Amino acid sequence: MKKTALIMAGGRGERFWPKSRKSLPKQFLSLTDDGKTMIQLTVERILPLVNMEDIYISTNRDYKDLVRQQLPDIPAENILCEPVGRNTAPCIGLGAVYMEKNYGDAMMIVLPSDHLIKYNKIFINTLKDACEVAEQGENLVTLGITPDCPETGYGYIKFLPETTLGRAFAVERFVEKPDLETAKAYLASEQYLWNSGMFIWKVSSILKNLEEYLPETYAGLRKIEEAIGTEQEPQVLEREFHSFKSESIDYGVMEKAKNIYILSGSFGWDDVGSWLAVERIRTSNEFGNVINGNAITVDTKNTIIQGGNKLIAAVGLDNMIVVDTEDALLICAKEHAGDIKKVLENLKICNRTEYL
Repeated sequence: MKKTALIMAGGRGERFWPKSRKSLPKQFLSLTDDGKTMIQLTVERILPLVNMEDIYISTNRDYKDLVRQQLPDIPAENILCEPVGRNTAPCIGLGAVYMEKNYGDAMMIVLPSDHLIKYNKIFINTLKDACEVAEQGENLVTLGITPDCPETGYGYIKFLPETTLGRAFAVERFVEKPDLETAKAYLASEQYLWNSGMFIWKVSSILKNLEEYLPETYAGLRKIEEAIGTEQEPQVLEREFHSFKSESIDYGVMEKAKNIYILSGSFGWDDVGSWLAVERIRTSNEFGNVINGNAITVDTKNTIIQGGNKLIAAVGLDNMIVVDTEDALLICAKEHAGDIKKVLENLKICNRTEYL
């Protein structure tokens, strides 16, 4: 079966402010030593399995030029521009109807654009196994990450160890981000995996589930599909997408659907959720500092410094995050990295939108 990929690239990456902005969100930034942006790495990673002409990018229409600039080999017609953000269910549905229009039915691999994978060959082999499971019947397949700590920032998926199909386990249920004690219990049970947000299914399978569980969205998607390739396509896409309810694929479909399977992934996954991820993907010096840019440190340890040409002098810092850009400077204690989004909330309240 033809293998395709939908890469979701419409997010804002607010926890990477001030580098990540409305005009240049996280997925278009380079956070690794190789200088490649996260969306470029995502496309490169999938190429052993999916041809370039079968890769689709779903993004906000504000980012169309960024996608074309960073991914010049992606066919222009494969850049699907959402008129407005409506979460992952409409995003995935939009990709599915374009693929159905072009291929009839196909295997659809859905990937976020802002994850990093350390072991690409293991990742590709895991996807191949997932495709084999997804080809059987109307199975919906997801990849779970084997937890190594009681993480409270991820959703979890409970699987049934005794019910298998190939290398995949049947899914019992999806659960929201837990508190610490619940996360510890999940870890101890050895029956929960982190929800990676990566999915594999046939186009026909996901469309059938959208029809069953999100019928209004499905009806709008069919109207869009009918208009693809006609003069009415832009107007129909604009009208129908604005009418969609904002809904995640997890809540809208996966928590309700049957025939869900999960494969455990041990391929060095990182969702790069905040500036703390920089410590995991870049090399630290002998003092535990991760430095990028022009910086000098005195009695400073375990600190992330991200700058440019301007000299940053850090004295006596410990467990801090310092990010300097042309018009904004972030100074944040590591334990408050998750609160960076509150800065953006305050900027919106104060109508200081030039910093967003």
